[in-house]
Amino acid sequence: MPPIADPDVQILANCSLTLQRDYADEDKEWMGSPFAWIKTRPSRQVGTIGEKLVSGWLATKGFDVERSPDSDADRLVNGVRAEIKFSTLWKNGSFKFQQLRDQNYKFAICLGICPFDAYCWILPKDLILAKWRAGDGIESQHGGQDGSDTAWLTVEPGREPGWLRECGGRLSSAATRITVVTGKKPI
Repeated sequence: MPPIADPDVQILANCSLTLQRDYADEDKEWMGSPFAWIKTRPSRQVGTIGEKLVSGWLATKGFDVERSPDSDADRLVNGVRAEIKFSTLWKNGSFKFQQLRDQNYKFAICLGICPFDAYCWILPKDLILAKWRAGDGIESQHGGQDGSDTAWLTVEPGREPGWLRECGGRLSSAATRITVVTGKKPI
């Protein structure tokens, strides 16, 4: 890197290096993780990466996975419309699955990635809507309590409410739930 000639830029660079030390420990738990690279991607790409991870995982489990023909669902899993939500573990130890909407899909796949672990819940759309309306674990994302177009689900792995534990947790449980929701065994 060429030396910095401008003294003000040098001051700014020194401030940056000081700040870097403050932030260096933030993602330390992700060092060496096969998922660490995802944390470096812009947020607009992370959802797409999550969709591709889910699609690849399901395909290896023998499910037929295709892109949805429209934007109301992300994939067709064994011919059934699925929405995919993805989250990496937040600093507070939870996942946040965002932008849940009342669109044309039968179930949502919520994949949460930790540095060296993963969790997955399969939520039928009618369950999402019922829990959202009741304010029971799924909250409006915009506009506070009056928000009506999008919702989010916050999950702390290992401390899920009972209704959510029935929807998966471990990847193997989620795969079994997809079989139940789609009414078809993997192909």
